[in-house]
Amino acid sequence: MKPIPLITLRNGDRVPVLGQGTWNMGESPAQAAAEVRALQAGMALGMTLIDTAEMYGEGGAERIVGRAIAGRRDEVYLVSKVLPHNASKRGTIAACEASLKRLGTERIDLYLLHWRGTYPLAATIEGMQALQAQGKIGGWGVSNLDGDDIDELLEEPQGDKYLCNQVLYNLSRRGIEFDLLPQSLERGVAVMAYSPIEQGRILGNAALAAVAQRHAATPAQVALAWVLRRPGVIAIPKAADEAHVQLNRGCLDIALTDADLKALDAAFPPPRRKQPLAML
Repeated sequence: MKPIPLITLRNGDRVPVLGQGTWNMGESPAQAAAEVRALQAGMALGMTLIDTAEMYGEGGAERIVGRAIAGRRDEVYLVSKVLPHNASKRGTIAACEASLKRLGTERIDLYLLHWRGTYPLAATIEGMQALQAQGKIGGWGVSNLDGDDIDELLEEPQGDKYLCNQVLYNLSRRGIEFDLLPQSLERGVAVMAYSPIEQGRILGNAALAAVAQRHAATPAQVALAWVLRRPGVIAIPKAADEAHVQLNRGCLDIALTDADLKALDAAFPPPRRKQPLAML
């Protein structure tokens, strides 16, 4: 099994292009042990970027991550997010401190604004900068911000220090390819794709199934390989059991051909004009 390729963020951090998501984790006590094992299995396979958020399971996902990384904090790159209604300067700091407690760590490597809310971006940036100065976060970024929002962000003092924009991106949600994705890559900003298989809704597509059959792979593996075909893109699929983690990891063994990409373009056409940023 070949190593997972790494991407270098603007602050010099090197992270795997294939990580692990935790949306919907931490909601069922009966599933907690399996979720912990799944995350640890992913870590063992090199999927050491773990993405979570205070929103997921109302903090439950962060607690699951905390259990998974206990005694192994140095092995992982932790990403978490602040909710918009907490994203004032003071609120951002308080939310981060609460996340740190749930995660059982003193530092979040990358802390994101989950989506745009009513607080000015300047206030959120001030909170992020304060947290970074205190060593509680390594860097900060955003999530679900479209091009206009990014333009506003860049007008703020220190706004150009954001490292990442986490957005919805998969075969059926290609709008960012028209403008947001190329603009991000030109700036050296990573794009982190959440729901890279559209929560399973695209997996019955005939063209996707045909490509998967040619590669002796699953449709989900092909969908993940497609997301990761571009440099500068990170994917964070969620897997709640160890077998699913193994399948996700296998996407990196797939080399999509020009014919594959053409077939997928026909089934899932690329954007021809600016589209509103899609969100889940």
